[in-house]
Amino acid sequence: MRWIEPVEERGGTAILLAGLLVSGLLLQGCMPQANGSIDDEDPAEDAAIPVESVRVRNDDVAAFYSGTTTIEADQQATVVSQITGVVLKIHAEEGQYVEAGQLLARVEPDRYRLEFERSNATLKRLEMEFQRKQELFNKQLVSAEDFERVSAEYEAQKAQVALARLDLRYTEIRAPLSGYVAERMIREGNLVQLHQPVYRITSYDPLLAVLHVPERELSVLHTGLDVTVRLDALPGTLFTGTVTRISPVIDPDTGTFRVTAEVDDPNGIVKPGLFGRVDILYDLREDVPVIPRTAVITEDERNHVFVIGEDNSVSRRAVMLGYERNGVIEVTEGVDAGERVVTAGKGSLSEGVKVQVVGIEPGEGVSRPSGGIGPGT
Repeated sequence: MRWIEPVEERGGTAILLAGLLVSGLLLQGCMPQANGSIDDEDPAEDAAIPVESVRVRNDDVAAFYSGTTTIEADQQATVVSQITGVVLKIHAEEGQYVEAGQLLARVEPDRYRLEFERSNATLKRLEMEFQRKQELFNKQLVSAEDFERVSAEYEAQKAQVALARLDLRYTEIRAPLSGYVAERMIREGNLVQLHQPVYRITSYDPLLAVLHVPERELSVLHTGLDVTVRLDALPGTLFTGTVTRISPVIDPDTGTFRVTAEVDDPNGIVKPGLFGRVDILYDLREDVPVIPRTAVITEDERNHVFVIGEDNSVSRRAVMLGYERNGVIEVTEGVDAGERVVTAGKGSLSEGVKVQVVGIEPGEGVSRPSGGIGPGT
């Protein structure tokens, strides 16, 4: 028996199939094509790694040794009394400038004046006796032994008079050097004893900055080097000076040697005892490539940087480093001025990776005054 499909049902199915076909064609037209706008985007651009970078520039690089110091006076003296007596008068006060030989204080002199006069009177008597004995000795009227005794007494008395004169002079206490009175230790009416300290005099010319430097710096430091000094008590003021003395002996306990520099103070504002920081300039290299220290990657005691090429891909490049100061380091080999190196984002990079620079190193493109890398720059 044959099954005969009704004509009405066949016509409905045809219409349904035609509708599905049209819908499929419309859906296919709405799908993105291989050459459509979305597929036109470069997947390499999507893979670019954001980094910050800076261009290598040439600058002057200075090498310094830095240390701390307490300013000292090159010449200072503690004045002591050479006699015992009562202070009669004070002639110099603390903070006063005195010249060498200037009167500082006077001790009551009466006792010493009387002693001098007594000794001098005895000397005159012995002098007359000596002259008389000498005449008699020349005429062979006295023995040589008698003449020699009188002669010895006469010479001894001359020395006694000289000592008495010296004690009388010591009643005037005088400055042994020119400088400022740092301390007065006596008052009028005080009894001072022999060798008792009475004054302290400090000379401010010159003032010294003394450093104890590690022995590894012995080969690079020498006399004549320029120094700069910053004092905590005088912020914002820079003082200059020169290395004048270097001890050739290394302290075995500390492994350091002593370096002394004279500090220039034309305005007289530096005082002994001030604490400060000293930079000694011992080398200067002019017009050399420098980069931020943040651009350098150190692995296994080797240094390298990532250099950005013209196609925005990076290459890993070994570098040799020189002097470093304040976050800037000299590159002696590996990069040239004008090349761009990565400063941030280095951890995600490898050879040939594409990058996108999203930040500029602060100060890049702004002209910098010459002077190189130095203290405080």
